[in-house]
Amino acid sequence: MRPISEKPEREQMLEMLLSELDGMVYRCRNDEHWTMEFVSEGCKHLTGYSPAELLENAHISYDSITHPHDRERVREEVNRALEANTTFNLEYRILHADGSIKWVWERGSSLSHTPGQSQMIHGFIQDITQRHQHENALSAAEHRYRSIFENANEGIFQTTASGQYLEVNPALASIYGYDSPAELVNALDNIGKQLYVDPRRRNEFAELIKRNNTVTNFESQVYKKDHTIIWISENAHVVYGLAGEVLYYEGTVEDVTARKQYEQRIAHQATHDVLTGLPNRALLSERIETAILNAGKTGSSFAVVFIDLDHFKAVNDTMGHAAGDILIRKVAGRLQSCLRDSDTVARIGGDEFVLLLPDIRHEYDFVAHIIERILAEVRKPCSLGDREFIVSCSVGISLHPADGMDTDTLLKHADIAMYQAKDTGRNNYQFFTEEFNRIVMENHELEHQLRQAIIGKQFEVYYQPIFSPSNGRIVKAEALLRWNTPAGFISPVRFIPVAESSGLIEPLGAWVLDTVCQQLADWKARGLPQLPVAINISPRQFNQPDLIDNIKSTLERYNVSPDLLEIEITENCLARDKKQFLHTISEMKALGLVIAIDDFGSGYSNMDCLKSMQFSTLKIDRSFITGVDTESNHRAIYRAIISMAHNLNLKVVAEGVETQYQVDFLRNIGCDLIQGFYYSFPLTVTEFEKIAAMRERPADMLA
Repeated sequence: MRPISEKPEREQMLEMLLSELDGMVYRCRNDEHWTMEFVSEGCKHLTGYSPAELLENAHISYDSITHPHDRERVREEVNRALEANTTFNLEYRILHADGSIKWVWERGSSLSHTPGQSQMIHGFIQDITQRHQHENALSAAEHRYRSIFENANEGIFQTTASGQYLEVNPALASIYGYDSPAELVNALDNIGKQLYVDPRRRNEFAELIKRNNTVTNFESQVYKKDHTIIWISENAHVVYGLAGEVLYYEGTVEDVTARKQYEQRIAHQATHDVLTGLPNRALLSERIETAILNAGKTGSSFAVVFIDLDHFKAVNDTMGHAAGDILIRKVAGRLQSCLRDSDTVARIGGDEFVLLLPDIRHEYDFVAHIIERILAEVRKPCSLGDREFIVSCSVGISLHPADGMDTDTLLKHADIAMYQAKDTGRNNYQFFTEEFNRIVMENHELEHQLRQAIIGKQFEVYYQPIFSPSNGRIVKAEALLRWNTPAGFISPVRFIPVAESSGLIEPLGAWVLDTVCQQLADWKARGLPQLPVAINISPRQFNQPDLIDNIKSTLERYNVSPDLLEIEITENCLARDKKQFLHTISEMKALGLVIAIDDFGSGYSNMDCLKSMQFSTLKIDRSFITGVDTESNHRAIYRAIISMAHNLNLKVVAEGVETQYQVDFLRNIGCDLIQGFYYSFPLTVTEFEKIAAMRERPADMLA
C-alpha cells in the first residue's frame, strides 16, 4: 500500500517542472474554440492571460487570441497532422493581452480518445518573437545588401584565394564587358592568367592581402571580354571562417582608365614637346643623366648632337608660322627615321633639336655615318602649300666622356660645335674639338676614296710566304690586301679600320676571297706548286649570315680544294656572340677549311678560347717577338705559348720575324712556321710565283 503523502509530492514536482518551462504546456479539445482543459503557469507570460481566464474559455478562447490572418492556416495544419496521426510543428502569431503581437512556436499531437467524445490535443507553445525579429532583421539586411550589390556602380566581387570568382555584381560584369555576372564567373576560372595583363599582379595582390589582410587602391591593367585593356583600382579584404580559415576575398573594383589616361597625358605634356610629341629639354636631361650613369658602369661612350635648321626664319617669314610648324613636324619625323630605337630625338625649342646616341663604338665613324644620313634626309624637298622648300641643318657633336662629364657641359660643347658648323658654311657637322674634326674629316675622305677604289679596282692581293724554320722551305702563304692609289700605297693599318666601320670591308673581303680562289685555280691549271693560302676574315665579315655560303660557292666556282684555303680570324670575332662564333667555326670545319687564330695575345686571349675552338693553327702576334733578342721574359713567354699550343695539337706560326737571332731561337724551341721580313716581304703574284717554283731550295738561299 502506497504512502498517503506520495501523490501530493509527485504533483508538486510536476507543477514545479511545468512552472520552470519557458512556455506553456496545454491540453485542449479539438473544437472551434480550442477549448483549454489544462494550461501551465507559463500561460501568463506567453499570452498575458492567467490560466483561469483561458480554461474552459472562461474569459477568452485560445482561438480568439490566435492572429486572424493565421487562424485558418493553423487549423488546417493541425487537422492534417491529427488525421495522419503525426506530430505537428508550426509557427504563427498570437494577440497578447497588452495588445502586442507575438510569434509562437507550437508542437503537439493527438491524445487517444473515446469515440463520441471530443478529440483531445496536448502540446507545448513557446514565445519565438525575438528569434523572428532577429531573422527579420537579417532578412532586411540581406535584402539591403543584395540591393546595394545589384545596383552599385562599383564592381563588387568574391573570389577564392586561388583566383576563381565566386560571385560578382552586374556592375563588375559591365566593367569587364560581360553581359551578366554568370557569364563573367563562367568565363574566368583563373583570374591571374585570364584577367591581368601582367599575371604577376595577381601574385602581388595575393601577397599584399596575405600580409595585411587587406588591399587598398591596387591598380592594374586588365583585359575586357573583347581583349581591350583598361585600368582598374581594387580594394579588398579577407573573409575568415569560424575556425580562422580563409573563406574568400571580398572587395570592389573601379574602372580608372579615364583617370590613368589623363595622368599619362599630363605627364606626357610635362616631358614632351606639344608640337612634335618629341621629348623636351627636361626629359632629354633625364636621359642624358641616365646615359652618364650607364656609361660609368659599362665603360661605353655616347654622343650629344645639337641640330639647328639653316635659314628656318625665312620659311616663317614667307609662309607663316603654321607652315613653319608643319616643317618642324616633318623634320622631327625625318630625324627619327635615321636613328635606332635606343636613340633619343628631342626638340628643345624653335628649330633646335638635340639627339642622344647612347652606347656607341668607333665613336667618330659611327656618329659621322648617322649625321651624314641625317644631313641627306633633312635636305630632301619638303612641300608646304603650293611651294617646295629645301632646308638644310648645321650639326654640332660632343662625346662623353671626352668632351664633358655632365649634362650641361655636353650640351654646351655640342652647341659650340654647331655654331662652328654654321661658321664653316652650314649644311655640315663639326665635332667639338679640331682634333676630332680632323680625324672625322680624314676618315670621311678616306671612306669616299675607298668607295671609288672599289669601283676603280685599285686593290691588289700580295702574298707573303710562310716558311719552315727547320729547312727554310716555303710551306704556305698569307694573302694581304694592298691599296695602290695614284699617290702611292695606303697602309692597311690606315684603311682597314675605316673599311670595317663603314661596312666596306664586306665587299673587299668578298673580292679577296674570289681573287685568291681564282689564283689557286690558275696555279693548278699551270702546274705550279699547290701551296695553301691564308686569307683574313674581319669580325664584321665573320658575323655575316651568308659567309659560309659565299665561301662554299666561291670554292666550287673555281674548283678549289677547301684544304688549300686557310681562314685566319682574330679573337675579336669571339667578343660578340660566342654561341654564334662556335656555330660558324663548326660550319667552316665541316666545309673542310683550315682555321687559324691570328694575332694571338692581342685580343681576348684565354685558355677556354683555345681548348674549346676547333683551330688548326695559332699565329702569335708580332708584338711578342720584338723583345726576344734582348729580354729573357719575352723568350720565356714565347716558350710557354709554343708549349701550350703543341699540347693542344696546334701548329704555331711566329709573325714579324726579322733577325737571325729570332730565327735561331724559334727553331731551337720548336716553332713550326715563321713569317716575316727576314725571309720575305709580301710579294706580287709574279714575284711569289718565282719563289714558289723554287720551294725545294732553302729560303736563306733566296735572299
